[in-house]
Amino acid sequence: MTKHGIHAVAATAALVLAAFDPISSGAASPRGHTAGPSPTAPSRFVPGPCPKTPEPIAALTTARCGFLEVPENRARPGSRTIRLAAAVIPARSAKPAEDPVVFMAGGPGGDTFDDIPFLVDSGLNRDRALIVMAQRGNLYDRPNLACPELDRFSAQYVGLGHDAPQAERLMLDSAKKCRNRLAADGTDLSAYNTTENAADFADLRRALGIPQWNVYGYSYGSDLALTYLRKHPQGIRAVALDSVTPPQTATLPWTWSSAREGIENLLKACAAESRCKSRYPRLRQTLTEQVRRLEAQPLTLSARPPGGGDPVKVVLDGGAVLNLLVANAVKPPDVPAAIEELAHGRPERFAQARAADSVQAVGRTAHGLTESVACSEWVPGSTPSDVLKAGRQAFPGWPDTVLAQAPQLPFQHQVCRIWNVRDRTSAQRVATVSAVPTLTISGTFDTKTGASWARVAARTLSRSTSVQIPGIGHWVVPQSPCAQRVLASFLARPTAPDTGCVAGLTPKPFTIIPK
Repeated sequence: MTKHGIHAVAATAALVLAAFDPISSGAASPRGHTAGPSPTAPSRFVPGPCPKTPEPIAALTTARCGFLEVPENRARPGSRTIRLAAAVIPARSAKPAEDPVVFMAGGPGGDTFDDIPFLVDSGLNRDRALIVMAQRGNLYDRPNLACPELDRFSAQYVGLGHDAPQAERLMLDSAKKCRNRLAADGTDLSAYNTTENAADFADLRRALGIPQWNVYGYSYGSDLALTYLRKHPQGIRAVALDSVTPPQTATLPWTWSSAREGIENLLKACAAESRCKSRYPRLRQTLTEQVRRLEAQPLTLSARPPGGGDPVKVVLDGGAVLNLLVANAVKPPDVPAAIEELAHGRPERFAQARAADSVQAVGRTAHGLTESVACSEWVPGSTPSDVLKAGRQAFPGWPDTVLAQAPQLPFQHQVCRIWNVRDRTSAQRVATVSAVPTLTISGTFDTKTGASWARVAARTLSRSTSVQIPGIGHWVVPQSPCAQRVLASFLARPTAPDTGCVAGLTPKPFTIIPK
């Protein structure tokens, strides 16, 4: 979803931000810095207009916006200053709680402001102010680490085999062009990592003068939230983690276990529903057969993107089918029907889902942040053989050509050789040990961050509550009214949330096609 925001003048922003921060007029925060040659400048918040988004975001009409100014690399004396776009969205309640909630988006690299409508619709600002900040390098930040080169590649990729040599060449060429361009602009790519992201949020709380706040993060944002909790626990009242990525497990081979868990849970749910089981009695075998068949003999089709537009060339092979399932590109209730149709020569659901990627919003994703995090934190310590081994364990009998590429991260080892940022795994792959009240929310159909991984994170969180929402995929709260109620209850009473609505939940009925 894209949006077009409405400006809030800087004077208005300064007045309203003063409710949180006596120094919000732009004075430096009290954050200390060690002495040394050419010290980095202290962080500060500078009020300013809200971003001009492509489509209106109603919540920004009353928001207080501006930039957090921080050093690009806190470990490097004299590092340049970068600017991170932020907004404070007021609570709907006439008597809001004093502790706001700050949001940490997924990705890394996705447009944080794009998530605001989902957050507001989910009630995040019902009883307390909602604070959003674009993680360093994102859209509306300075610098913006967008890679139009990779966006254009993604649009071409739908017409190529998932592991085709041409696809690899095009992707690596796009990554190299983007990397060289960003480096030539003076960007220190090694500074775009989760440690610096966490420090940015710690600085934001201090710069806004907020004594205590709550944290809500999903997907990569949960990885970031756990890192933030470990490194900067001061001022954190409670932490909610949605679609959990424990930092200690976030590696390239790990993606296969999550893909397996989410797909397997969906297949089991179909088998547990009498109508689905009766109509698709061999669903698991049928999926394996289709992946093998299409990998041996890919289909080249013409498909129209779901949102409209001219038909585009689409290649459907086994790897494409797997990645579409992991991306939830086919809605979970439709997956059994799509697999059955595929087996009977009707590939339209999968083909249209892949055609959707041909319509790319060029320049909206900060691939520079994505690759810097992936190549410093997720990829080091594994080899292509490790990825293949994990794929074979997840899907025995599937073709090695499918299993050799991590889901949704094709050619990642090769990309990281080009990206060339230092290994940060020793600092990042660490479990967070904390007694701060924590909530984990997972969807049983999540193929990106498998639901069971929330338990891994919770092992060292002594005051944690965990819930699983049946039949929901990635980023649970916007999709589940029950999850929204649980989150609201947790924010109100972090040590005793009401999770009663979870009992008795079942997945939505599966789509049944006539024989």
